[in-house]
Amino acid sequence: MKFAIIEFPGSNCDHDAYHAAKHVLGQQAAFVWHKDTGLAGADAVVLPGGFSYGDYLRTGAIARFSPVMETVRQFAAEGGPVIGICNGFQVLLEAGLLEGALLRNRRLKFLCQHVHVRVEQTDTPFTGGAQVGQVLSLPIAHGEGSYHTTAETLASLEANRQVIFRYCSQDGAMQDAANPNGSLAAVAGICNPERNVVGLMPHPERACESALGSEDGRVVLESVVAAVAA
Repeated sequence: MKFAIIEFPGSNCDHDAYHAAKHVLGQQAAFVWHKDTGLAGADAVVLPGGFSYGDYLRTGAIARFSPVMETVRQFAAEGGPVIGICNGFQVLLEAGLLEGALLRNRRLKFLCQHVHVRVEQTDTPFTGGAQVGQVLSLPIAHGEGSYHTTAETLASLEANRQVIFRYCSQDGAMQDAANPNGSLAAVAGICNPERNVVGLMPHPERACESALGSEDGRVVLESVVAAVAA
């Protein structure tokens, strides 16, 4: 299969995503510049982490207007798998492809560390190879990663099983101490109602090789490879 890695001015995890897709998973991958209006024939789209447009105004607020985003919207509307990682998650929220907002971390500090997240749902293209309740060790690197939304939207997300990752302890328990940024309901990642668009703050592409401290992120990317093959 082929991954399209979207590049915005300020993206800095684009090469991480490319390496994981091409050199670790052995799949095709192509960089797609933010001014492009095509996806290079890709089967899945990755909006990578970084600081698109320098995070001016708000994280992801300017990137949502990039020409490529209209193509991403159409790709998603047709059922194509799209994943936004860290800044990519922020872009998806600003673009209205996912619901909610990401605010400053509760202690107002940039966090760069490994965390544990629990897989809540497995019926998305990016979690199909995991098990419900499986705990993944993944790195985070963000200053605005605290997920918030209205009580009504959170209730809808919960009812529709759209919360697909939560921060947790190593043994899978939900604890305040294991919620690094103060996200509402310990939300680490969500999907759209159609379940083909996923956003998460932790970086699975940075946890695909043992030399990086964890291979747990492979299940996220391997899941979409299997989903596309199916």
